[in-house]
Amino acid sequence: MKSFEIEMQVRDYECDIQGIVNNAVYQNYLEHARHEFLHSMGCDFNQLRMDGWEPVVIRADIQYRASLRPRDLFRSIVTLRRSGRLRFIFEQKLIRSADQCVLVEAEITGVFTKNGRPVAPDPLEKIVA
Repeated sequence: MKSFEIEMQVRDYECDIQGIVNNAVYQNYLEHARHEFLHSMGCDFNQLRMDGWEPVVIRADIQYRASLRPRDLFRSIVTLRRSGRLRFIFEQKLIRSADQCVLVEAEITGVFTKNGRPVAPDPLEKIVA
């Protein structure tokens, strides 16, 4: 399994009236980390689309364990694995840098489509292999 890690920081405007990161913002963090991971592996989303490949998230299982606050530093860890012939799964964790607290654990399942239908093989085969 391939793994990737990126450090990020909470921006003030990502927090809600409670002073913590809004739950929907965590999906942005997770998506940004997945895209950076794929980019680091030579997988360019713009080129994929130009070639007719459409990556689609079909399931997001997110467990919120603790909250981030303004200016907190955290790491996003991404691991990619195959699930059957068509699906790929990103296993992700967000970990606060100050105390190593696991904030979020997620499994994001996706497929590639062409003309609206799931297809295999796909551009991630060389990365997952």
